[in-house]
Amino acid sequence: MNPISFICILTGVMLNAGAQLLLKAGVNAVGQFEFTRANILPVGLKLATQVPIIGGLACYVVSVGVWVVGLSRVDVSIAYPMLSLGYVVNAFAAWYLFGEVLSMHRLAGIAIILIGVLVLARS
Repeated sequence: MNPISFICILTGVMLNAGAQLLLKAGVNAVGQFEFTRANILPVGLKLATQVPIIGGLACYVVSVGVWVVGLSRVDVSIAYPMLSLGYVVNAFAAWYLFGEVLSMHRLAGIAIILIGVLVLARS
């Protein structure tokens, strides 16, 4: 994989990961809620007007565009597994930003993902 292709794929992955984090921040701002017939509209409007959620959706849109460019340059059998890097980024970012727990099991899973991506990137 040449550097430009790798940058396209990595940018798509990072935008996707950023979108997840922004969506989580937006939902955290709203708080827990139940979807019932009575509150679906008020909760939906509250979610739709959260700046982090709007930013997360924008990141998704841009990530799809970048991802399409990356897929035009890289085999899907290599590009798609690279999406798992988003799990790694999000695990550490969620730990740092939201105080989520990084247990030994999660860290072991992250190590396995990184080894797998390294093997794929070198093929």
